[in-house]
Formats: sequence, C-alpha cells, structure tokens
Amino acid sequence: MKPNKYMFFFVLLLLPLLLSGCGRRYADDSSLSGSLSTEESNTAANGTDDHTLNPTESTIHISTTESSALEDTAGQTDSSSGSNPYEVRAGELLLSMSLEEKVGQMFFVRLRKASAVQDIEKYHLGGYILFGDDFKDETQTGIQDFIKNCQNASSIPLLMGVDEEGGTVCRVSKYAVFRSEPFKSPQDLYKQGGLEAIQADTREKAAFLLGLGINVNLAPVCDVSVNPDDFIYRRSFGREARETSEYVRTVVREMEKAGIGSTLKHFPGYGNNADTHTGSAVDTREYQQFVQNDFLPFEAGIKAGADSVLVSHNIVTSMDEKHPASLSRTVHDKLRESLNFKGVIMTDDLSMDAIKNSTSEAAVLAIAAGNDVLVATDFDIEIPAVLDAINKGTLKEEQIDTSVIRVLVWKLKLGILQ
Repeated sequence: MKPNKYMFFFVLLLLPLLLSGCGRRYADDSSLSGSLSTEESNTAANGTDDHTLNPTESTIHISTTESSALEDTAGQTDSSSGSNPYEVRAGELLLSMSLEEKVGQMFFVRLRKASAVQDIEKYHLGGYILFGDDFKDETQTGIQDFIKNCQNASSIPLLMGVDEEGGTVCRVSKYAVFRSEPFKSPQDLYKQGGLEAIQADTREKAAFLLGLGINVNLAPVCDVSVNPDDFIYRRSFGREARETSEYVRTVVREMEKAGIGSTLKHFPGYGNNADTHTGSAVDTREYQQFVQNDFLPFEAGIKAGADSVLVSHNIVTSMDEKHPASLSRTVHDKLRESLNFKGVIMTDDLSMDAIKNSTSEAAVLAIAAGNDVLVATDFDIEIPAVLDAINKGTLKEEQIDTSVIRVLVWKLKLGILQ
C-alpha cells in the first residue's frame, strides 16, 4: 500500500503543473489565431497594394506554372464573402452547354447586320459590338427592334456593346436622329462642371444606351495622357494619374448604379504610343512607370466594381518583349494577380494591324494568354480555329469553362440572364 500512497501524492504534485502547461498551450493557440485574423484584415484593408496572395484565399486566376489550377478556378469565389449566387447559377448553366456554345460565348464580335440572326444560330455568339455604320440611316425604333430580334434568336442573352466614349468616339449620338448633339468628351465635361458634370453625363448616357437595348458601353478610357500630341490624348481624361483615377472611379460607379456594363481600357496603359489600328506600337517605359502611374486608374476602376478590362495590342517591353499585351500571359497575370481583377478580360479587336499573326493563330494565342473574351471581326475563321485547338489539346476545355463562367456571371449581374 505504501508505494500506492507515494504515487498518489506524486500525482497530486504533478497535476497543477500539467494544468498550467495546458493553460499556456490554449493561450498560445488563441494568440496565434488572433495574429492570423489581424494579418488577414490588414491584407483586406490594403487591397491591391499588397500583392502577396494568402495561400488559403480563393481567387479566380489562371496560374502560369500549375496546370491543375485551370481545373480548380471555375465558379471559385473569394473565401471571405462566401458563395457567390451568380457564380453558382453560372456553374449550373455551364453544365448544359455544348463545347460549341461555350466557345461562342467567348466571342464579342463586330456586327454583320445582314447575317446577324444566322450568325447567332450558327456560332452561339456571346455578343455584338455595333459601330457607327450600324446606326446610319436608322431610327431609334429600328435599332430597338433589330436588337430585340437578335436577343430572341439567342438561347443565351447577348451582350450588346458600343464605344460611346464621348468626344471623338461617339458611335450613336453623332447621328441627330438619336440625339440632338454628340456626347461631349470627358475633358470638355470636366472643364464645364467638374466631376458632377461627369456623373450627370454618365447617367444620361447609360439611360440613352439602355433605352436602345445596348447593355455594355466599352468605356471609360483609363489611359493617362497629358500631352496633346499623344494619339490617345483626345480620348483620355487629359490629366495626371490621380485625377484620371478619380474620373474612372466616378464613371464606373455611375455605370454600375445604372445597370450598364463597363470596360476599362486600354490595359496596361497606352502612354504616348502610336495607333495600333494601323500598325504595331512598342512601349519601352520602365515597369515602375506603370506601377506608379498607368496602373492607378485601372486599380481605381477595379475597386469601383468594373465588369471588364480590355487589353491593348501594344508591346510593353518591361513585361513582355516578344508579344503584344493582348497575347501576353505575363501582362494578364499582372492584371489578375497584381491588380486583383476577377472579372472579364477581353482583347482589343483581333483584326487590328498591330496583330501580326493570322486571325486564327491570334485567337488561339489570345485565349492561351488568359483572355476570357475575344473582340473579333473574323469570327467565322477564329471560332473554328479555337474549337480545333481544343480538340487537339492545344487549349484545355477547363480554361474555356473558367472564362465562360466569368462571361455568364457578367450577364447575370447585368440582369439580362436569369
């Protein structure tokens, strides 16, 4: 019995020490948890200023090094916000779509008026972009009826877009039958009434376009230009990066309130480059110039809720010496990861002279680079080329699915798809 008595006293002596050790362990765990929560809060507060991704955070982007990432991104949502109902619904719709329908949704194409309905039925297009000639000799009722016919022909509602920037680019309002005078440029509006005039103009423009059946305005121009000799100057806000950022933020917020789609352009920033409609342009500026200047209006637009970003055909040597930005994986990774953009990325028109590849090669390269939507004129050549690349394994269907999810989410947000 004596050994048992000693053992009993020994246990009594050890018990407080054991309990004290356990208490410290729980306190340490609590401290660690609090530290992690603080770190996550700081990351959220910093937004795009902190480019380090939390490995536990769920993001929508395509990795350049992990092939499996393509299989995991469809329908993915930010872990801090829970399930996104738009993405859930988009995933449901995706399940019933054929490969041809999915690829078609990635094409936002220049309208061919005479064959518009037939092209929708044959290619399952994601949307049409209308240019000035499409409104020539038309009436408001005529355009409304035409767009309704196109929408009725499409099993998935179409994005219907224009470039109605104001000033030098007015596809619709330049015709008096639609508006008594063209919309003014951002520079002229700001001179007349500051940001309040910009807000009022954006609201009026959105109502004007939506009334015709147009649900996307390919605007605002985010390029920073203060030199009147720059090609892009007259289309830009004409002021330094900080002021341009405030302009972009204002426009995007008003467009979102109005329920019309927005497009930030021309990423990563046009600078003083030449016109890529007529030839190639090479931008040799240092990368820091983009970080400290050109990226700022895009960051402002993204934080304000922009739906899409259009990527230019400029070759930006600080990011990719060989490929136009629209065909560069590196440039797209900057947009996804450094600027934390989760929406739709689209090319500038693939028929522009700055793209030296044949149209079929450019379409495949554009998707491989990370574009969700291809702005295209020669879609009857490009869509078969993309389908062929998928069937050959050059492009993965999982990547197509990821992009189509983003397109469907955009349509759901705009209220054109249920």
